[in-house]
Amino acid sequence: MYREKYYDKFYELIQLERDEEIQRHLNEIKKLSGYQREKKGRAFLNMRGKKEKTTILGRTIIKYLKMDYTKALPDSEIKVGNVVVISKKNVLDNNNPKGTVIEKSKFNITIAFDSKPDKIFYRDNVRIDLYVNDLSYKRMIEALDVIKDNKEENKYLINKILGNNKLEDGKYNGDEKIQRGLNISQKEAIKRALSTRDVFLVHGPPGTGKTSTCIEILTEAAKSHEYNRILATAESNAAIDNMVYRLVRRDVKVIRIGHPFRVNKTLREHTLDFMIEDHLRYKEITALREQAYEKLEELDSLTHPSQRWVRGMSTEEIISLAKEGKGSRGVSKEKIREIAEYLKVKENINKIFKKAAETEKEIISELLKDAEVICTTNVTAGSEILDGYTFDLLLMDEASQATEPSSLIPIVKSKKVIFAGDHKQLPPTIMSDKARNNGLSVSMFERLISDFGKKNSFMLDMQYRMNDKISKFPSEKFYDGKLMSGRRNKDWKLNIYGRLPKKYKFAFDPEKPIVFINRFGSYEKKISGSGSVYNENESKVVKYLTDTFIDLGINEDQIGVITPYKAQVDCIRTELNNRAIEVDTVDSFQGRAKDIVILSLVRSNETGEVGFLKDYRRLNVSITRARKKLIVIGDRVTVQNEPLYKELLDYIYKNS
Repeated sequence: MYREKYYDKFYELIQLERDEEIQRHLNEIKKLSGYQREKKGRAFLNMRGKKEKTTILGRTIIKYLKMDYTKALPDSEIKVGNVVVISKKNVLDNNNPKGTVIEKSKFNITIAFDSKPDKIFYRDNVRIDLYVNDLSYKRMIEALDVIKDNKEENKYLINKILGNNKLEDGKYNGDEKIQRGLNISQKEAIKRALSTRDVFLVHGPPGTGKTSTCIEILTEAAKSHEYNRILATAESNAAIDNMVYRLVRRDVKVIRIGHPFRVNKTLREHTLDFMIEDHLRYKEITALREQAYEKLEELDSLTHPSQRWVRGMSTEEIISLAKEGKGSRGVSKEKIREIAEYLKVKENINKIFKKAAETEKEIISELLKDAEVICTTNVTAGSEILDGYTFDLLLMDEASQATEPSSLIPIVKSKKVIFAGDHKQLPPTIMSDKARNNGLSVSMFERLISDFGKKNSFMLDMQYRMNDKISKFPSEKFYDGKLMSGRRNKDWKLNIYGRLPKKYKFAFDPEKPIVFINRFGSYEKKISGSGSVYNENESKVVKYLTDTFIDLGINEDQIGVITPYKAQVDCIRTELNNRAIEVDTVDSFQGRAKDIVILSLVRSNETGEVGFLKDYRRLNVSITRARKKLIVIGDRVTVQNEPLYKELLDYIYKNS
């Protein structure tokens, strides 16, 4: 009964989220002109395609640039790894080809297609749009189906995850020498994670080496030979790429499953696709496919078995008539013979393709068997490649950023799961208000850490990212005051060269790691129809600060600017005039760090409305991106209406 209720709840939430995402996509395409979509960063217009001479892994590669090739591509949300749709007239035509962005430069964008698109899609006046792919939702539902039907082999684990809190500890037989270089809390987390029989949660606050701990867990698990099959997943491709890179450096045999063009270039040799091509038997597959393609050309000269000629006759009947040299139902014996020949050739082609597919399947099975750790995103864990596979151990990084149904995709294939995440940072991004309000934004990590308590979770408590004065506030407010600073970063300071300016001198002082610049009365403005907010005054302060830091010898790539609002991101980027300083929203900065972080709070109004700032987890993420200097810009009168921000400002005044 509980499984059915669980299924019904999350099935409805998945559908709400899927419908919301697709509807937003369709509505925007219907309501906005192509020009407006391009301005929003979700399309490129007036593009011309140039087919590349080479194909990679059997995919057709086409490079697109503006028809006026001297024009640079406008700023866009379209990034490497995104799925895009190519169109000439109707963007919503289901026959439009879809591809994956594999490269993007200032002037062109290169797209890989699984099958060769019609020539009209790489001539003049092509439009490229960011595409919504509902594959992730389908795989979530498939995982729910497994649970509802009580099919999974790992019922013990699933029963625990679905609500049985009685967990058991196992025995840890690890080698302490493998863990050299780790601190006490990291070692304890590794011991407890590997000794737990079913579920364990590693809580990793910012800068505590959560990923390093995950890599050590995977390395020790692989070398111990206690786990025959190990799966490592995360929500994002970037997180998985990071894990692959670090595991390779530890001499762990890794296979990265996923679209090779969503993988960092330097890691592509570790992807399943590239390993297949490098396999000794791949020549067999190539020869078979070439043979099949040659025979496909033969079909052009034969009569296709269309309804005009077949007239209800079965394949067996046509072949029998051809052997007897007879016609039937008004179709001449010559036509019957031609159709029969077509069917024979087609059957032969199908057999060749089937043999090629079976050979490829054998190669994949061999490669996966040889791997010590298989790495993929949560969603790709549900791909056909891993059908029928069960894993002795699953380690899921970024677990607090995954929805519960997304986490289920790899879990239904696993006997034991170790989660790693931080529920005090940003939760999964949910578009549907109804789905969010009914629990889809609560990750499985957050739910389980609440259910299990300390018995099957452990918090890493030594951070190596921030100056101690920056880390103390989030430690007290989000981590029960348990977060300590490492020896090397505790007193980190900026290296400033030259005299400090009189204006905002305190902001540049290396002895003041955390400061607040009060911009009282620098009123915000709203973008009509979007609800997004910007503050021109704060943008100008950001420009002054960044220009001055650069004059004082700070490199542009050491500076990051964070703000809760997309409109403010655009406003600041315009103000900085293409400087190589990273400016982005809080969500985009999660998992990142800079020596200097400038946080623009934006809100300044007479009603004391703070909007996004009410989400305290956004504040936690924003503060903990800074290593040596955090500068907060805002209107004190407005932002202190939110209690935690008042506490932050009070803390800054006491410590700066």
